[in-house]
Amino acid sequence: MRVLFLYPNIRGMNMMPPSIAIFSALLKQDGHDCQLFDTTYWNVPDMGFVDTESYKEDNLHVRSSEKSPFEVTLKSTDVYEEFNSVVQSFDPDLIAVTTTEDLFGFAIKMLKSLRSKGRAKTIMGGVFATFAPAKILRQPEIDLVCVGEGEWPMLELCKRIEAGQSYDNIRGLWGKKDGEVFSNGLAPTFDINKIPIMDLKIFEEARFYRPFDGKIYHTIPAETHRGCPYQCAYCNTPSQMALYKNDDLQEKFFRLKDIERVREELLYYKNVAKTQYLYFWADTFLAMPNRYFEEFSEMYASEIGLPFWCQTRPETFTEERVSGLKRMGVHRIGIGLEHGNEEFREKVLKRRISNDMTVEKLKILNDYDIKYSVNNIIGFPGETRDLAMDTIRLNRRLKADTRNMYTFTPFHGTPLRDVAIEKGYLDAEVICSSLLAPTVLDMPQFSKEAIEGVRRCFVPYVLFEEERWPEIELAEKLTPEGDAIWKKLMTECREVFTEQFQTENDN
Repeated sequence: MRVLFLYPNIRGMNMMPPSIAIFSALLKQDGHDCQLFDTTYWNVPDMGFVDTESYKEDNLHVRSSEKSPFEVTLKSTDVYEEFNSVVQSFDPDLIAVTTTEDLFGFAIKMLKSLRSKGRAKTIMGGVFATFAPAKILRQPEIDLVCVGEGEWPMLELCKRIEAGQSYDNIRGLWGKKDGEVFSNGLAPTFDINKIPIMDLKIFEEARFYRPFDGKIYHTIPAETHRGCPYQCAYCNTPSQMALYKNDDLQEKFFRLKDIERVREELLYYKNVAKTQYLYFWADTFLAMPNRYFEEFSEMYASEIGLPFWCQTRPETFTEERVSGLKRMGVHRIGIGLEHGNEEFREKVLKRRISNDMTVEKLKILNDYDIKYSVNNIIGFPGETRDLAMDTIRLNRRLKADTRNMYTFTPFHGTPLRDVAIEKGYLDAEVICSSLLAPTVLDMPQFSKEAIEGVRRCFVPYVLFEEERWPEIELAEKLTPEGDAIWKKLMTECREVFTEQFQTENDN
C-alpha cells in the first residue's frame, strides 16, 4: 500500500524529523511504498510563522551562520495546491501526519485544503496526539490518532488496510466509528534494537545541513536511548512514563539501545551517508549507566570520531564523563538550566540541584574547553519578576558560550499545564503555539507584557555590569521608547558577542 507522510514544518526548523525516517524505513521493509510532503520548502505567509534560526541569531542565542553549501529549495508555488497535486498523483491509502502542538493548526489547514483525498485515511501522531487525542478527533479531517509510540500501530494499521481488514481494535489507536470515538489503550513499546536504519532517501539533501557554532554541517540525528528518568514538570516525559506504567502493559518507557546496534547505525551514517556531524536527540544524553557510557565512549572515540552535539543536565557531569566526552570529540552541549531560584526550581519544576553545584559541574566543561549553551525558561506558573531575575543572576555566574531564554509554553502532557489550568492561568481548551511566541498564561503577579520584557532583555542583563540594570529595565517596557532602548542595547550586545566569537576563533 501507499503511505504519504505529511510533515507540516516551517523554514528555519531544519533538522530532519527522525520519526518519519524511522517509520518510512519500517514500512518500506514491510513492502509498503512511502513518500514525503515536507512543507519546509515553502514560505507560508498566511500562517505568520517565524524563521526560528533567524530569530535565534537576531536574539544572540546562537552564532551567525555561514551560507550553507546546499540551500533548501525555496518553492514559490502555492503549498496547498502542491499538496493537492501530490495527493492526486500518488493516490495514497494512508496520509500520516507527524506534527507538534504548535504546528497542529497548520497541519489541519493543509488537510482542509484537499479537494479530495481519494480513499486515503488520515492518521496523526506525535506527543500532542498522545496527550490530546479527543481534541484532535474533533477535526473531521482526522480519522485516526496514534497514542504513544507509533512503530507497532503503524505497521499493524498498514497490514490491515492492505488486507481490507478492520483496524478499530489496534492497540494505540483512537478513531471514529459510526459517529462514536473508540480508544484502544497503548501499543507495546517497540524493540528499538529492531528498528532498521533510518530512511534518509526520503528527504532532500539540503535538509541534512544544520548550523552549529556559526558553521554549517551535514548532520544526522542519532538515537542512543528513549525516554528520560527525570521528572521535570515542564516536560512531557513524566506523563509518558506514567502512561506506560499505568496501562496494563506495565512497560518501562526509558530504555537503552544496545551499543553494538548504535555502532552499526553510526558507522552507516559516517561511511555510507558521509555525514559530517551527529546530533544525539536524547532528552538527557548522559542519563545512562556508567558502564554503558564507558563502553559507548570507547567505541565512539575509536571508530566514529565525528563531532557531535548532545543535551544533558548539570548533575550528570563528572570529571570522568567530561573527559570521555572530550575524548569522543564533542563539539557542543546544550544544558538545561531553566531557572535560577533553588527553592522554586525544586518545588515547582521538580529539579533538585543547588546553584553552587550547578556552577561547579559546569566549570568542569570550562576546564576541558568544551563549549556549551544554557537553556532558560521564563513565565512558569506562579513565577514573579524577582524569581526570573534569579535566573539571570545564575547565568551571570556561568561561563557559557551562548545562552537563551524562552517563554514557558504549557504544551499538552506537561504537568505544569495542569497546574496552570488549576490556578486559572490557562483555559483548558488552549492549543499552544511556538515557544518563540509570548506567553499564553494570564497571571496577575507577572503580566504577559512583563514576562516578554524580561525575556527580551535577558542577554543584556547577563552580559552587562549590574550598574547598567536600571537602563536595561527601561528596555523591558513594550513601548516605542522601550523598543528604541532595547535595539540600542542589542546592537551593543552584538558587538560584544562578535568580539568574543572572534577571540575564541583566534585562540
